[in-house]
Amino acid sequence: MKLGPIAAEAGYDAGTAADQTVTGFAIDHRKVAPGTVFGAFQGAQVNGEDFIPAAIAGGAIAVVARPEASVAGAVHIVDEEPRRAFARLAAQFFTPVPETVVAVTGTNGKTSTVEMTRQLWRMAGISAASIGTLGVTTPDESVSTGLTTPDIVTFLSNMTGLAREGVSHVAYEASSHGLSQFRNEGLRVAAGAFTNLSRDHLDYHADMDDYFAAKMRLFDEVVAPDGAAVIWHGGSDGWADRAVEHATKRGLRVLTVGDGGEDIRLVARMPGTLGQELAIEHGGATRTIKLALIGAYQAANALVAAGLVIATGGDAAATFDGLTRLQPVRGRLERAALNRAGAPVYVDYAHTPDALEAAIAALRPHVSDSPRGRLIVVFGAGGDRDSGKRAEMGRVAAERADVVIVTDDNPRGEDAAAIRAQVLEGALGAREIGDRRAAIAAAVALAQAGDIVLVAGKGHEQGQIIGSGENMRVLPFDDVTVAREAAAA
Repeated sequence: MKLGPIAAEAGYDAGTAADQTVTGFAIDHRKVAPGTVFGAFQGAQVNGEDFIPAAIAGGAIAVVARPEASVAGAVHIVDEEPRRAFARLAAQFFTPVPETVVAVTGTNGKTSTVEMTRQLWRMAGISAASIGTLGVTTPDESVSTGLTTPDIVTFLSNMTGLAREGVSHVAYEASSHGLSQFRNEGLRVAAGAFTNLSRDHLDYHADMDDYFAAKMRLFDEVVAPDGAAVIWHGGSDGWADRAVEHATKRGLRVLTVGDGGEDIRLVARMPGTLGQELAIEHGGATRTIKLALIGAYQAANALVAAGLVIATGGDAAATFDGLTRLQPVRGRLERAALNRAGAPVYVDYAHTPDALEAAIAALRPHVSDSPRGRLIVVFGAGGDRDSGKRAEMGRVAAERADVVIVTDDNPRGEDAAAIRAQVLEGALGAREIGDRRAAIAAAVALAQAGDIVLVAGKGHEQGQIIGSGENMRVLPFDDVTVAREAAAA
């Protein structure tokens, strides 16, 4: 594939390299080979422009960079926003791609929603995959781990690989970082979904409005002009109303879902022992759905997934029937074990105040209504991340749970005790056990019949991150495995 046609299709001039053959794209100079197009981007800690000479020495035939960048010995493809330019160019190279692609953004629920969308497509006989925090989940259920939103080269390469394996439908997570850094561009996205917005990543975004604006790139620019927007509307939600405004202004077909939804309206939700029953209205008809998942937010994720399937041509009746067969998503209110007293232990990825509150609210109806029934919560807060949410998470746990144990959760480069102290400022009366294994063991041992234990924060993660930079270590740690060991002890 020649650089000239690739550049022209994306709206750029390949100059003297027009007749050269492109062999690949890279944003890491160490992965450059002869014929590579190199993307030189400015980052928070590393400036890719510093590695332009090394990339050219490695065989790069073109460099995508800002006008101010110094490029000698290769064609300089200039753009004020080189990340977006690089994505547009790379999208011409990585082909084929799946014919139907949908994306999900929001603070919470992205992972569950894309995986549920994949499951619903699979039930309809479609070869489908999902990409996100859990990695790439293929039609045969195999998973390869990765970032929530991988870099653009990995993202497009994954898409091409899936298409070549016969996958026709893909649902992927669109994080605020990924959207603001143009990590998932170039594909035709048939529909996008917005789940919710609450405080997170304010160490990266200036404020909540900036955070929301990053999310809205999905509707403003990424979803195809003739595409659809599926928006969770849980009643009086100002962020949902603003999301509808963005989608409407773009001319997208809008489907609202939830208590305040007009297209799939949640009329009632009745918690059960191992699941819940939903009454919904769609197309003028009311139907009852038995969902084998617990919690209000699991119901929300499932209905948004159904909305995405229907928005992209899925049969509504078959899709709603499929909801009854949805399987739990790894680390999302996953029941890990029962202790000797019969108390269940759940593991959840909740690591924001809103997510922690939602997880507690999901489990509360399942706690015994006897005077002895207690909800026991173990959680911490990550280091080198938004410190403003720590005390708020502590407050949520102290107000909503009966017993609270504050522990470590990926302290990274910060002092773990200092992080716990910030959490404890909001969690008055909480118990402090820094060692996460010991904290989980204490909670499991404390739980009696009628109690429920929630271990929050890490979910599917398989390691505890200690230190940063060259001193970073990832110690093997899986909340589910640790909870099971504690229950069996």
